[in-house]
Amino acid sequence: MSVQVVAAKMAEVELKDIPSKELAPVSPVTPKGEEKALVKNEPNATSAAATSPAAIATETVQRGDPSLSPTPSPNPMKVPQASAMKRTDPQQNGGEAFINQDGTVAEAPRMKKQIQFADQKQEFNKRPTKIGRRSLSRSISQSSTDSYSSAASYTDSSDDETSPRDKQQKNSKGQSDFCIKNIKQAEFGRREIEIAEQEMPALMALRKRAQGEKPLAGAKVVGCTHITAQTAVLMETLSALGAQCRWAACNIYSTQNEVAAALGEGGFSVFAWKGESEDDFWWCIDRCVNVEGWQPNMILDDGGDLTHWIYKKYPNMFKKIKGIVEESVTGVHRLYQLSKAGKLCVPAMNVNDSVTKQKFDNLYCCRESILDGLKRTTDVMFGGKQVVVCGYGEVGKGCCAALKAMGSIVYVTEIDPICALQACMDGFRLVKLSEVIRQVDIVITCTGNKNVVVREYLDRMKNGCIVCNMGHSNTEIDVASLRTPELTWERVRSQVDHVIWPDGKRIVLLAEGRLLNLSCSTVPTFVLSITATTQALALIELYNAPEGRYKQDVYLLPKKMDEYVASLHLPTFDAHLTELTEEQAKYLGLNKNGPFKPNYYRY
Repeated sequence: MSVQVVAAKMAEVELKDIPSKELAPVSPVTPKGEEKALVKNEPNATSAAATSPAAIATETVQRGDPSLSPTPSPNPMKVPQASAMKRTDPQQNGGEAFINQDGTVAEAPRMKKQIQFADQKQEFNKRPTKIGRRSLSRSISQSSTDSYSSAASYTDSSDDETSPRDKQQKNSKGQSDFCIKNIKQAEFGRREIEIAEQEMPALMALRKRAQGEKPLAGAKVVGCTHITAQTAVLMETLSALGAQCRWAACNIYSTQNEVAAALGEGGFSVFAWKGESEDDFWWCIDRCVNVEGWQPNMILDDGGDLTHWIYKKYPNMFKKIKGIVEESVTGVHRLYQLSKAGKLCVPAMNVNDSVTKQKFDNLYCCRESILDGLKRTTDVMFGGKQVVVCGYGEVGKGCCAALKAMGSIVYVTEIDPICALQACMDGFRLVKLSEVIRQVDIVITCTGNKNVVVREYLDRMKNGCIVCNMGHSNTEIDVASLRTPELTWERVRSQVDHVIWPDGKRIVLLAEGRLLNLSCSTVPTFVLSITATTQALALIELYNAPEGRYKQDVYLLPKKMDEYVASLHLPTFDAHLTELTEEQAKYLGLNKNGPFKPNYYRY
């Protein structure tokens, strides 16, 4: 046997955790009896979840195999755990290679034993009782979600599946008013926060300028946003300005566990971990709000879930709440609905439609992060791919610009004739989704609406089509319609599922239809500095506004504040503004210090 042949066979074994089209996948919704029948008829059948690194490692520990048992580090805080999927190296796991007398290399028979481990993993992944509170939609992905992260999260691959809700955790000061994945990851999270601080100059400048005045002294802010290193910088800035904070995550997949650990170690009341169930999600929000001896007086929301929960469960709390700051399309839409119905009982600041949020976070952030999320999850080549982007708002504009620059053929769907005309003028073909659904390679939703991609379109997609969402909510893709017995789900890697039809056709669904960039990758820190600074100023404005300035309605951030946020970021580029002379200011009818544009101006 030649060395090349042996090497090829070893590579084939090393990549056994990638599902083959010839294997008989086991659907998470297939009845248990049918699942056993599949395994019986196909002795080599394995599910994607069964061959995940976390699953194999866990069963190995349970079986007591000393050769593969993870050795605890004497100082786990010093070495970060790998965030990517590990490949098995037989030479590092007890396997041996034998050299024959004729010089050829033979592989050790132990390889066959490794494959048997994967086959025997079928039963391990069929334990609904271990998952407990998790719903069906979460249970199929939990082992993969916990074992590693595609969002640069140093999640310990040796963690068991015990819910953080069932753990007793304390930080080094003995405090326990938090619920996170693993407090031991705090040192890694602190390093990530320090890196983020370097790319958030405006927020750091605001912290330095205002911490002496303490403009948020007495503020009790309850927040529900993505818990990332950038959010941590915002929370620590609010604390430096005098506020007390309690925080939960607005997305079950976007929490960076090590950052949550660093916040818990720093004394913040944080309730979040990556891979929460739907029940966990609402439990965490409730823990932030419903605490004895602590009454929030400010809300910072992303998506409106926190505001909705307080309205539903604790409406009397609004008697002491001074205002709401909301930053997403979905959340703002909910606020306007409440205002129209006369049910909005406190002032609210619409940060999403402020210029510094919409024109920077929505556009420039998505322009970069759409490629990052797709590359990390699918390793797709963009050149020549046919892509349809549903919605040509600021998020859609950013996605289309990035994909076009990479050589993709981009189609756009729109309901708004103004946005549609913009798409045409930018060189994109405006179509109906039904016209191109059979031929496109990637479908991206970013409308903020519901049922944009329904089961009818999913049925008509080509084999291998990638489906993902860049809108805040998971309502744009009808994922629920895919959870039927005739379809098989295979977990390929974290936040990547193959949904397989009876005829063998499969689509690649990312993050179960949730927000792609924050679920599957990261977003540019500098752009988030703009958004976070806007949020901080909105909180300061609402908290310190004299009574009567803001009524029970939804307001845009004052133009002067928008301009101030932008000015704080200019020194990073060594940029220098031109100043108006008195004569020029008088000619334009402006104050020479701004604001320079009226509220109706469209940037």
